[in-house]
Amino acid sequence: MKIELMKEHIAQGNLNEKFAELYGKDQIEIQKARYIKALDGYIAEFGNSDNIQIYSVSGRSEISGNHTDHNNGKVIAAAINLDVIAIVTPRNDNIINIKSEGFPKDTVDVTSTKPSESRYFSSYALITGMCDGFESRGYKVGGFDAYTTSNVFKGSGLSSSAAFEVMVGNILNHIYNEGKVDNVEIAKIAQFAENVHFGKKSGLMDQMACAVGGFINIDFKDTANPVIKKIDFDLNKYGYYLYIVNTGGNHADLNDDYSSVPEEMKSVARFLGHEVLRDVKYSDIIENATALREKTGDRAILRAIHYLNENERVEKQVKALENGDIDAFFADVISSGMSSFRFLQNVYTVKNVAEQGLSLALAVSEQLLAGKKAAWRVHGGGFAGTIQAFVPECESENYKKEIEKVFGEGNCIALRVRNDGAIRVI
Repeated sequence: MKIELMKEHIAQGNLNEKFAELYGKDQIEIQKARYIKALDGYIAEFGNSDNIQIYSVSGRSEISGNHTDHNNGKVIAAAINLDVIAIVTPRNDNIINIKSEGFPKDTVDVTSTKPSESRYFSSYALITGMCDGFESRGYKVGGFDAYTTSNVFKGSGLSSSAAFEVMVGNILNHIYNEGKVDNVEIAKIAQFAENVHFGKKSGLMDQMACAVGGFINIDFKDTANPVIKKIDFDLNKYGYYLYIVNTGGNHADLNDDYSSVPEEMKSVARFLGHEVLRDVKYSDIIENATALREKTGDRAILRAIHYLNENERVEKQVKALENGDIDAFFADVISSGMSSFRFLQNVYTVKNVAEQGLSLALAVSEQLLAGKKAAWRVHGGGFAGTIQAFVPECESENYKKEIEKVFGEGNCIALRVRNDGAIRVI
């Protein structure tokens, strides 16, 4: 569709039903303006187009299973109504141009996509990684121009990088592979891009939740074929809001902190004769604790204990949600958060102990919500960024007001779960 016709199409309300489905009925007018602004952004960068396509990939919220996926663990996650949208035109050559709002344009030749350490931790590396991953699996790649905009704020624990990776795969899938690459496969390729090209040893949960959509329970015992189970659960039915509190903090210097978590867990597993902790028992750790303390260090053992307990918690929480037992679910949300703080130790970085935004947000949340049938925990990778809180409707206004006194207006965000992950909108 021509770009001006696309703007008219949106302004006249022809995508209202889709916007309601993705974002909620109260967001229709906001999204109409957002999409039209993105089309104007495309024009400013690339000029007019006679073949505009629009794509969306959700962010994700980790519901349970903090730092378990990278050791073949179990998680609960959900796609959310914050997303990356891309305005796209196919090219007839091998050049990919991606201009993300607020960032420099990346230009990638898809015939030259081998990993390079000099490109680590860059959006360029994520693009080359997706192309490399597609080609190595026998899928087609090619050029396109894309203007993207995101309200999955960076460093939020809502997986802005995973959404970006999946977006590149989403575009390649629909333009060059007739939409035949399923979203589970795109998520696996996105993890490859982040691990090999971007230089971050992440697990698969972020990419899978962004790609697949809805509330999902994922068991990564077999990472080549993860077991994905949809959970029929609606927080609104129980009168709760899912809040994400953005505490600020800079993720730029935290890659070593993130990488240390899976590496230390795996060091315990390797000492015990395994590749990952999924094959380790608590008794194995205790019986070998003296040697493990000397070889891997105490923190690695604590992180391994967190992993084993967290896997059990996920199973209990899935059953609680399926049975509508919100009290049992919340009890394990709080237990998960305490384990992350004490054992996993990903609530603040030891590089800068004066900055403890997550610790402060958790403390304030406990003061506000303790005894009120609510729950709170660290959210996502940790060390900086966000916490998560399940807040009863009767407490929601006060919670938002008090939290924003500490972290600023607009930093306490109510989310809804969306059923679609990675899609072509039109």
